[in-house]
Amino acid sequence: MATPTKVSAVEEITADFKESTAAVLTEYRGLTVAQLKELRRSLGLETKYAVVKNTLTGIAAKEAGIDAFDGQLAGPTAIAFIKGDAIAAAKSLTDFAKANKELIIKTGFFEGKSLDAAGVAALAALESREFQLARVAGVLQAPASAAIRSIDALRIKLEENSGAAPAEADAPAAEAEEAPAAEATTEEA
Repeated sequence: MATPTKVSAVEEITADFKESTAAVLTEYRGLTVAQLKELRRSLGLETKYAVVKNTLTGIAAKEAGIDAFDGQLAGPTAIAFIKGDAIAAAKSLTDFAKANKELIIKTGFFEGKSLDAAGVAALAALESREFQLARVAGVLQAPASAAIRSIDALRIKLEENSGAAPAEADAPAAEAEEAPAAEATTEEA
């Protein structure tokens, strides 16, 4: 019998599925309230870790077009709805599961694809988004840096060949500083 409370719960879970880039299904049997609070804190603000009812979650997953949780919704279940960096959230979950053997990662989905527990662990093993972006920026910056070094080496070589030392390039500035001092001496006389 569909009560208004159950209908609204299914709608909320469906919305969470649709708004998430990834979700991980876990079993939390044996964890204390303090441990669950610690897990939620480690997941960050962009991940919602919610204890859910299995039947309602199954209905919501079907409405959202997700089949990753078929046959997995049994026992005390909680889902991490990940809206931000899926890699960081997966790392937090796997690290917490290593430290707390009571947390069992069952399955998940990422960008519309089903993941088993090994798939979630593989996702956690990837480098973070920020690190990957920094690596790409380094690769893109390398040719420009090489060109600048080549041009600077060419400048130094030309200065050496023309007989002008790099320190001589700074000599006109030094002469300009001495000139006002010489003018001040003639005015005093």
